[in-house]
Amino acid sequence: MSAVSSSNSLPTPESEYSRCVRVCQNRACRKAGAKSVLEAFQSHPVDNVNITASSCLGQCGNGPMVLVVPDMVWYCGVRVEEVPLVVEQHLQKNQRVEKMLYARFHPKGENN
Repeated sequence: MSAVSSSNSLPTPESEYSRCVRVCQNRACRKAGAKSVLEAFQSHPVDNVNITASSCLGQCGNGPMVLVVPDMVWYCGVRVEEVPLVVEQHLQKNQRVEKMLYARFHPKGENN
């Protein structure tokens, strides 16, 4: 079951969720369309994944930013039409969407 919250806490082993998708909702990301990105994730629920409206993730100007924890995978400039790809490839198949990775934390050529 998928859930939506506004907490910034990370999932814990005791949590009912294995992952949390945090979608920044701070000013710069919202101006870039983060509210619609959050709504798109909410409309594609995945079992054991918590969809969370996050406060600032500290990467202003690169948003909308999406952070998947505990994987610590950062996606930048996420568009509504890309959400189904993240859901299918990352959340369901456990494969990062390489072309959407935030280069600051996932430099090209590194398998992290």
